[in-house]
Amino acid sequence: MADKNISNDELIANIIKGIETVKGENITILDLREIDNTACDYFIICDGNSNTQINAIAGSIQKTVSKELHDKPWHIEGEENAEWVLMDYVNVVVHVFQKSIREFYNIENLWGDAKTTVIDSQY
Repeated sequence: MADKNISNDELIANIIKGIETVKGENITILDLREIDNTACDYFIICDGNSNTQINAIAGSIQKTVSKELHDKPWHIEGEENAEWVLMDYVNVVVHVFQKSIREFYNIENLWGDAKTTVIDSQY
């Protein structure tokens, strides 16, 4: 379960580090705090190019957050088919998509009122 002493900023920074370690692409943060009736404060969305890379991204996020913050996801879904892996860190939910699946569901558009930050990965 999430350690209450971990700030959202620390968690987000380590999730992004985990994504970038295995070259996840198109990292976007949606700040949902100003929107009514949301299940969490932030969505972090990224994509990869294959099932193998999707699972590698999810694994890298888990390893980075565990090592740096001694925290683990409350819940994970989608690792079996690795088209869309959802990782629930309670206040922050991570969506790791294959590109075509991300385009189909277009979460960013569904949450159009959210403040959006696009991360410019340097690798």
